[in-house]
Amino acid sequence: MKGFKLHSTIGDLFANMLGGGGSKFSPPVVMGDESIMSPKEHGTSNTPVQQNLRWGCDFETADRICNFNRHYAEFSGYWEARTSFLKDESAASGEIEFFDSNSGKPLFIAPKNRSFEDFVKESKNHGWPSFRDDEVVWDNVRILPNGEAISVDGTHLGHNLPDRKGNRYCINLVSVAGQLSTSK
Repeated sequence: MKGFKLHSTIGDLFANMLGGGGSKFSPPVVMGDESIMSPKEHGTSNTPVQQNLRWGCDFETADRICNFNRHYAEFSGYWEARTSFLKDESAASGEIEFFDSNSGKPLFIAPKNRSFEDFVKESKNHGWPSFRDDEVVWDNVRILPNGEAISVDGTHLGHNLPDRKGNRYCINLVSVAGQLSTSK
């Protein structure tokens, strides 16, 4: 299937499901390595999350998930139950930019090559905003061999969980609710 390669053994499949595998994903995925997530001044990042997160995302939840976490997520459905995302955004919004909650760098632009309704439907089905390859800003996003999605600045974003359509990036809204950074 486009977007990922099949596991060579059942053991490799289970290792990846448990977060310990060594899979490589096919282009356009840009692979990263563990050094990106090495300890820094504020967990895995140099700074805490921005104070003014979009869509009413909670600062403490965002900071914990973005900077002091490698495996856990906001609860399933958080993005629709606890934020204003679905009230603030619609098909009329066009392509929505999602920025790193720490650095303010663009990470995803969605929907692309699908409707807003399709983006929301898939995200609701999976419990988290779900992005596809065309919607990733690869200059600022990396995928680790175990499928963890991270920013180049060390922000934990979520995971790549491929399905029959290809790569599917299940991303914590609190991780991509930042404001655009104006600093160079």
